[in-house]
Amino acid sequence: MGYCRFSEVLRSLRIQRGLTQQELGGFVGLSKAVISKYENGIGYPTLDSLIYFAEYFGVTTDYLLGVEHSKLIDVSDLTSEEIETLNSIAREYRKYKK
Repeated sequence: MGYCRFSEVLRSLRIQRGLTQQELGGFVGLSKAVISKYENGIGYPTLDSLIYFAEYFGVTTDYLLGVEHSKLIDVSDLTSEEIETLNSIAREYRKYKK
């Protein structure tokens, strides 16, 4: 059986957004104490909450659970041209970051 990294991933995403546990809890309708438990591996979210976290952070549930290691952007409602524009931006960003 695999190792669930939810607590680590949630903390990392929250910090990347510059949010406190209180602020994140407010956005997703949970208390600071619940967010703290999640980040410390004391508890895990319901499936509905897991899906809400994924939507809020723009990642997959697999990413949140540590099963998948790359973040994804949902482009299902974009045109081919819009998708190519995003890819172009990502390529330029990667060049700049190096």
